[in-house]
Amino acid sequence: MFRSLYNWTMSLAAHPHALLALALIAFIESSVFPIPPDILIIPMVLAARDQAWKIALIATIASVLGGMFGYGIGALLFDSIGQPIIQFYGKTEYLDSFRSKYNDWGAWIVFIAGVTPFPYKVITIASGFFELNFAIFSISSVGARGLRFFIVAGLLWQFGQPIRIFIEKYLNILATIFCILLVGGFVALKYLL
Repeated sequence: MFRSLYNWTMSLAAHPHALLALALIAFIESSVFPIPPDILIIPMVLAARDQAWKIALIATIASVLGGMFGYGIGALLFDSIGQPIIQFYGKTEYLDSFRSKYNDWGAWIVFIAGVTPFPYKVITIASGFFELNFAIFSISSVGARGLRFFIVAGLLWQFGQPIRIFIEKYLNILATIFCILLVGGFVALKYLL
């Protein structure tokens, strides 16, 4: 199963509209979509290493714009859109206690969520809802998402072929580890917030 999904993703990564698909995924992941854009960044860079920096830049710009959209959901449409998303992640009861953390640590919360597997969309919506300064939110988002995507692209650019061979050799194990980390991120979100 993972092999056919991997082959499909690699063929999508080489498609002429792959950058547009990456931008769309990076945008919606920052506000509503649960799957991170790394799923597409990795095969895209492996398929076209000479495009690594362009791929990282597009992912960063689209992700930050999506984060700003998520901020807008939190600020303007929390009751109708934001709250159901927060409820989906099981964090409604923590909003009041989280507000005090935002007053002191907002920039760091955004930065950490933007770099880690933590669901970034929860933080973008919460930032708008808690009225985190938009400039601080934007700067933290650019720094975090840029750091994350450029490190991934840089590592793949530098070590691309050996990484590709490693991924193809251990695809099932790596896919299992990824699923465990993804589920673990949601579990951590449930118990940490």
